[in-house]
Amino acid sequence: MSSSPETTTEKVIHAVESAVVGAEHAVADATSKAVGVATDVAHAAEQFADSMITVEDAAEGSSNGTPESEDKDVGGVEGKKMTMKDREAKLAQLRKKFAASTRANRETLVQDSAKAKLNAREMARLERQRKLAETLRLKADAEERGEDVERQKNWEWTIEDNDNWEKKQARKKRRADFEFHDDAHAARRKYKKDLDLLESDLEAYNRQKALATGSGALTHFDASGSSSAVQAMGSVEQQLAHENLYRDSTTLLYGDNKPSEEAIDRVVSKINKDIDKRGKFSRKRLNETEGDITYINEQNRVFNKKIGRYYDKYTAEIRASFERGTAL
Repeated sequence: MSSSPETTTEKVIHAVESAVVGAEHAVADATSKAVGVATDVAHAAEQFADSMITVEDAAEGSSNGTPESEDKDVGGVEGKKMTMKDREAKLAQLRKKFAASTRANRETLVQDSAKAKLNAREMARLERQRKLAETLRLKADAEERGEDVERQKNWEWTIEDNDNWEKKQARKKRRADFEFHDDAHAARRKYKKDLDLLESDLEAYNRQKALATGSGALTHFDASGSSSAVQAMGSVEQQLAHENLYRDSTTLLYGDNKPSEEAIDRVVSKINKDIDKRGKFSRKRLNETEGDITYINEQNRVFNKKIGRYYDKYTAEIRASFERGTAL
């Protein structure tokens, strides 16, 4: 009976010892595996660092004209293998260059974005501000010298410029009347606007004028004929050109003009533009009847019209009750 407890205790001790031994073996195996993985990682990192250093030095050698063997000259001795500290220094240098290039790219991107935001309207505004600043500067300089700014500015204009400016102001004053008077007045205004869009062909006119006045009449020459025949031919062509250019009520020339393709395209584009403008035109009707007057001005009328789109269906019964006088 006394040997049974001892046997049980020995079994427990042997089981514990075997469990401890198994755990030690498992820990040793795990440690060896971890050391192997760490060694592989370190070896891969070392290979990656070597490849990065080789690429960077190759790029520097191609740009500066130095040989590629300078990657081993960091410590000051050629041909010596780089240590871990040298690789860390080289990696830090590469990181600094990467950060600098990233910063430069970011600044360039910001500048391009700022330039893209400067549209035509913004450029016009900046140009107006520049002209205003220039005018204020000239005015301040003239006041310091005791001169008249307007008089000094008028010296820059010629007589022709002054005449053109006065004609422009007179034409602007005549066209300031936008009211409708009659059909003739409206047709004249439309005709004047169309004339502003026309571009005269001065070269063709000068050629016709030269031919009509005689400076370009001699266009044919007969070697066998006499000078009188050539002069007669020139006079006939000159007379026809003169009649063609300066026509009056007694001329018999009509319907002989052949416009060019550019002139036809210009007329077609002008007609299409007038059609599109007429289709988009909407006359503002000030005295339009819209039922009850529930506004005090134009802005209030537009506001009431907007809110009426959403709330009229809910307030129709209330407004009807107020009108009948049966509202509570």
